Formats: sequence, structure tokens, C-alpha cells
Amino acid sequence: MGMGVDFRYRMAKRASEEIKNGMLVNLGIGIPSLVPNHLPENMHVIFHSENGIIGMGPSPVKGEEDSNLCNAGGFPVTIQSGGSYCDSSIAFGMIRKGKVDLTILGSLQVSSKGDLANWIVPGKKVPGMGGAVELAQKAKRVVVVMNHCDKSGISKIVKECSYPLTSSKCVNLIITEMAVFKIHVEELWLTELFKGIELSDVIERTNCEFRVNEYYRSIPY
Repeated sequence: MGMGVDFRYRMAKRASEEIKNGMLVNLGIGIPSLVPNHLPENMHVIFHSENGIIGMGPSPVKGEEDSNLCNAGGFPVTIQSGGSYCDSSIAFGMIRKGKVDLTILGSLQVSSKGDLANWIVPGKKVPGMGGAVELAQKAKRVVVVMNHCDKSGISKIVKECSYPLTSSKCVNLIITEMAVFKIHVEELWLTELFKGIELSDVIERTNCEFRVNEYYRSIPY
């Protein structure tokens, strides 16, 4: 992989291509929160947060944060003109009713069948599951954005998840810094490679078998 590549930029930019005009979108913390930076200015998208913000805006300029305005992860945000607030039970009701068109989440592991494990590492303290279960089950489309391997170099795309599942067979698309995979009928398909990545690199670093789309796209950034 080329030196100096900003992998967070790369993944967030590709994930932004999944958003269409008029969607209600929920973003996870971390890399997914960078996705709005890559949307066209004329695109109309409503960003939803589980703690009760409908119409969330970009991160505030440093020094201009509102201590009363944060996303579900506790990070400062802004609100778009025309945005609104509601009780978290209403925000969760929107998810459970299937009103969220797309959720973009991080993950610890994703299986080749689309199982999602993103809420806990056994033995480590976490603040709670948050909205991950509802989003994974009820969003119309689930996109995972994550590093291809963990800090130990172990593939996060696996045949079977070893971490506790958030939800089974729910992921539609996986975007890593190396490639993009679609999950179709419980099968993993590589559909895109990022610039500077060889197919052999992906095969070597992926801990499960996958099919390769004959006409896979090369992403130029």
C-alpha cells in the first residue's frame, strides 16, 4: 500500500457514495462520522442520532462547541437549519419502525455471511450496546466501515465471528482501506479495490474465502 494514504479519508469518501438524496441516515462513531465531509453541497440528507437529533450537522469548529449538543457517542455536533430534537425513545422508535434508510457503522468483526459483531470485546468494560442492535436489525441497509485488520494484524473479516454478535446476517456492504465487499445470499463478493491495492494483498489479509466479481471496479483514490 502506498505511503501517505489517508485511509480514514479513503473509507469515508467511499461510504459517502452509498448515500442518496433524501435519505434518513444514521452514522456510527469514528470513521462513519467523517462521511458528511464528502457529500455534495446540494445533496439533501437528514442525519439521525439515537439520542434525539434529527437533522444533525457537521462537527463544530474547535472552540465553538455547544456543551448541550452532542451525538449518541458524546461527541460535539451541530444541527442543520430546520433540524429538530426529540426524546431518545422517539429516535429509537424511528429506527424500530424501519424509517432509517441507511446506517454506516464501525465493527470489530464481520463474517462472510454478514454477521455483525461490534458492541463488546469480552472482558473489557463498555458503556452499553447503544443503538447498534436496533440499527443492524431495522435499518433498510447496513454498511460497515472498518480497518481490514486489527492492531495485531488479524483479519476483521472472518468466516465465523469469535466476538459476541450484535446481529446476524444483517450487513450488506463492507468497506475497508483495501477493498469493498458485498454480501449477497450469505456469500462474500469482492466488488472493488482501492488504488494501490493488489488482489493478492486482500486474499492474504482476509481470514475467509470470498468470490471476486469478474468486473470489479478500481477506486481511483
